[in-house]
Amino acid sequence: MAKFNKDSVGGTLTVVVLLSLICSLIVAGAAVMLKPTQDIQKQLDKQKNILQAAGLLQKDTDVQETYTKFIEPKIVDLATGDYVEGVTGFDARAAAKDPAQNVVIAPEDDKANIKTRAKYAEVYLVKDDSGKTTQVVLPMHGNGLWSIMYGFVAVQPDANTINGITYYEQGETAGLGGEIANPNWQKNFVGKKLYNEQNQVALRVGKGASADKDHGVDGLSGATLTSNGVDGSFKYWFGQNGFGPYLAKFKAAAGAN
Repeated sequence: MAKFNKDSVGGTLTVVVLLSLICSLIVAGAAVMLKPTQDIQKQLDKQKNILQAAGLLQKDTDVQETYTKFIEPKIVDLATGDYVEGVTGFDARAAAKDPAQNVVIAPEDDKANIKTRAKYAEVYLVKDDSGKTTQVVLPMHGNGLWSIMYGFVAVQPDANTINGITYYEQGETAGLGGEIANPNWQKNFVGKKLYNEQNQVALRVGKGASADKDHGVDGLSGATLTSNGVDGSFKYWFGQNGFGPYLAKFKAAAGAN
């Protein structure tokens, strides 16, 4: 039997291949073992941001307990604004990429610059201690300068007044566009109105927008394209191609209660 020569070219390649294989197995095994923990943390982070948008998050808040007590997730058909029953494991991001589950957005309507969206969306009814719905938290996303920016917007039963917003995932420039994740900037949206008297989306984000006290939020200094992305996200998601039909029915249901 030929003696293995680890100093030869063949021996070196063999060692490299074996080490690569062992490292790959270790990484794959770690990924499999850590996935349940990562999934739990991802779910908790989502719940945390929903509670933050709804104004229910404090320093000592038990996120899972508070979410379970006060939040009711529902699936909505965006075309009709109706709730959809029997849908489990819904993933809006995956659905947006699936031709069987998505809608291609016409360029003239694509204010958020996202090209496609899922036919359905998951919304989050916020309840009080008596079980009455006090607001609804809606997901929203759109393109900024460098990234797709994902957030939540909490809306009062009048389907018009903003209770709070969060941006929980984005890759905008730190210290500039990345300030969309700054709670101090997000507070500027609280109390703003989404629509004007003609029921048109009137909320605007941009330079000098706060001159309109009801509908305007000043854009971020030095981050015009990111601010434009936020503005476009609101215009798309709260228009008739987004949550417009749902919010009309949400308002009607709130008025009936």
